[in-house]
Amino acid sequence: MVESQPHLVYEAHSTDYQNPAAYHSLVQDHFAILKVGPALTFALREALFALDQAEKEWLGPVQSAHLRDTIERVMREEPDYWHSHYHSHGHQQYLDCSYSLSDRIRYYWTHASVQKAQHALFDNLVQQPLPTTLLSQYLPNQVKAITQNQIKNTPADIVIHKVMEVMEMYAQACFYNSAVSKETI
Repeated sequence: MVESQPHLVYEAHSTDYQNPAAYHSLVQDHFAILKVGPALTFALREALFALDQAEKEWLGPVQSAHLRDTIERVMREEPDYWHSHYHSHGHQQYLDCSYSLSDRIRYYWTHASVQKAQHALFDNLVQQPLPTTLLSQYLPNQVKAITQNQIKNTPADIVIHKVMEVMEMYAQACFYNSAVSKETI
């Protein structure tokens, strides 16, 4: 049916966390729009938590911005975005709030206190950049990009690069399928 309708475009919802081959298949099956959400904010959280931990080791707890501590406090004080999604208790609830693939933490990044801590983290790491040896412990792909002069050793570049790793899977699926289509013409 889809082959007889050249102007139809399909949208695939919730395509997060798929095997890269699945993205190729979706595009090949005429899903021109691959909706992504939690996978991107999950990568954002990974990068920010990694920078937060590296910053604590680099600058010590007194000078650190305490981004992770801040977002955990805000989530406890304002549970509206996660309490109906995570029915666990104790340590499991902590793990769910911090690391769940549904990434309910994403709704807290714009909170004023969290934004303030994130800006402080970035300011700290711009003024005193992390050594690549320490950064490598937490974000090895980003260190590789830094040492190959693909990105700068700034928190913004590091976070964007981490998020773009997820986007690259989508881009590769589209590029691969468009290259295959051109070869068959």
